[in-house]
Amino acid sequence: MIDELLAYQEADGRLRAVEQKIAATEERKKYMQARKFLEKAPEKLDALDARGEELKRLYARLEQKSEELAERIKDFENLGEMIEQGGEVGFYKKNAAQIADALRGLKAEIARLRQSVEEAAKEYAAAKKQTIAMQNQFKEYKEKYAALKKSFADEVQAREAELAALGEKVPQDALAKYVAKRKEKLFPVVCEVQAKHNRCPQCGMELSIAELSKLDSGSFIECDSCRRILFRRRG
Repeated sequence: MIDELLAYQEADGRLRAVEQKIAATEERKKYMQARKFLEKAPEKLDALDARGEELKRLYARLEQKSEELAERIKDFENLGEMIEQGGEVGFYKKNAAQIADALRGLKAEIARLRQSVEEAAKEYAAAKKQTIAMQNQFKEYKEKYAALKKSFADEVQAREAELAALGEKVPQDALAKYVAKRKEKLFPVVCEVQAKHNRCPQCGMELSIAELSKLDSGSFIECDSCRRILFRRRG
């Protein structure tokens, strides 16, 4: 059974090599870059738009508050008359100073907020511009990537047919376990531990005495570190 499984893995490796060749092309890289960007773009643009609207609302509220304070301070323009009518000078001066301080602080806050609004607007414009560029890139490289895959179609089909034929010779439980491991992006999946060696040949994890005993008896084990299937040929 092990020879059939290793033959299957070798064929899988040949198919994987073709897939890696395709994956390394500029056409696929550009296509995937644009696709991933566009998948997240609407959410990003919506978030920026919502942030901009919130900043605008906050800016409007601060401006209104500033105007209200400005109106209040006008009440002290006739301070002389108010004093003549018996008002306490210290009280009026203290209140006028507090309002003036609040007004200055508010104006400074408005200035900072205005800058935040401008920065958010610039960020939104840049994001929108980049989105348009990625839309064009996606359209261009989707076609190029489709053409590229078509050029490899015969080779991929041949490798897949070879793999399917070899898979019929492997026990279904072993094949199912192999396929599950491959979905975890492992390769190679099955590795031989040479005689007198006590480590996983892929990750170098030291095997326990119990695990080595299982290997010597002809059983398969799974590496606790890299999760590969390990075996040892019986002498």
